[in-house]
Amino acid sequence: MAKDPIPTIINVDLKKPYHEQPGLHTRWHPEIPFYCKVKPGEVFKVECFDSSGGQVFNTDDADDIKNVNPMGIHCLSGPIEVEGAEPGDLLIVEIQDVQPFPDEPWGYTAIMDPAKSSAFLGDIYPNMQKAIWDFNGIFASSRHIPHVKFPGFIHPGIIGTLPSYEMMNIWKERESKLVDFHASINTPHTVAALPNPEGAYAGQAVSAELAKKIAEEGVRTVPPREHGGNIDIKNLSRGAKAYLPVYVKGAGFSVGDIHFSEGDGEISFCGAIEMHGIITLKLGLIKNGMKDLSIYNPVFLPGPVEAHYGPSRYLTFQGISVDESGKQHFLDVKVAFRQAVLNAIEYLKKFGYSGEQAYLLLSAAPVETHISSIVDIPNSCVSYSIPADIFDFDIMPKEGGPTPQGDMGSTVFPTSK
Repeated sequence: MAKDPIPTIINVDLKKPYHEQPGLHTRWHPEIPFYCKVKPGEVFKVECFDSSGGQVFNTDDADDIKNVNPMGIHCLSGPIEVEGAEPGDLLIVEIQDVQPFPDEPWGYTAIMDPAKSSAFLGDIYPNMQKAIWDFNGIFASSRHIPHVKFPGFIHPGIIGTLPSYEMMNIWKERESKLVDFHASINTPHTVAALPNPEGAYAGQAVSAELAKKIAEEGVRTVPPREHGGNIDIKNLSRGAKAYLPVYVKGAGFSVGDIHFSEGDGEISFCGAIEMHGIITLKLGLIKNGMKDLSIYNPVFLPGPVEAHYGPSRYLTFQGISVDESGKQHFLDVKVAFRQAVLNAIEYLKKFGYSGEQAYLLLSAAPVETHISSIVDIPNSCVSYSIPADIFDFDIMPKEGGPTPQGDMGSTVFPTSK
């Protein structure tokens, strides 16, 4: 007998503003009402906006990137009530499938306004730009970054459960203290994304009073936290499982920020291939799992689906804890990672890519990153590995240097003033 079709429990209309639709929200707060309910073991589908909530389009200019409201990003589908879930349980999230909408086979990678984002190399590449990626089955290619093609690790950037008041207030207190500590040397948005009612959408809040409360109190969706959140783990793809702590009765599971592909680090902030998508899920419970298993932060089990590149076909760049000015840092992994990325970008520029093209490519492609050493004082060592076979030309080092590939096109800029 044929199986019954898998039900879609949250639908979105991509042609309608997200803040006019039910089953969506842009903040984490314990009082966001559940949109729907599932039983453990049920299989269902959820439709999701891209990370911008439909603010970015398949065009050859970046006016949309210029006009994005960063306070309204991460439009999440949910919250979903899980029958029987209680605080202290672990929610098992099984990702059975993730796909683009059939009539929206495209995504984008972008450099955002550094005044509004925390891009890893925003000081070096401050100009807003965008690259569109077209999907052909499992493969992505771009008219704005030519000569590359790779299969996607399609995955949700954000999965999480609703926080309790206690947990939400812990997050707000510690992140506010961090901003205060760095107040003399950093602008607030580069340190933490503190609560802000601008762009907040409370989903199914049934009264203006509750919507206002959630907007003012709710925490932003920018970072990963103890409940999951913006984890951005590329291997959390089809067939993967996540184990998330439960803080409120019913769990309140939400998902969004779907990526077709992503390089480790998602370095340009809007750095994966962002897309609208449909995710197929099955949820389960481990009762009292937080205490019984001593799991108080998410645990993940990657799925069996991944791109297969031979181990000798990754060109690996090293970074150490010495910044580009020559200053020595002590076992600083972030500095080492930055240097590895910069080394890779400078190498790719030799073939004719602009720095911005290389930056966005490394954000989007299935790049592998490892902390290779963190004990050999004074330098941490980070390895940054690019699969050579995503290119249609040879990128391996050779005598005489790289062969420029001619016209490499360009990423697109805003055209409006």
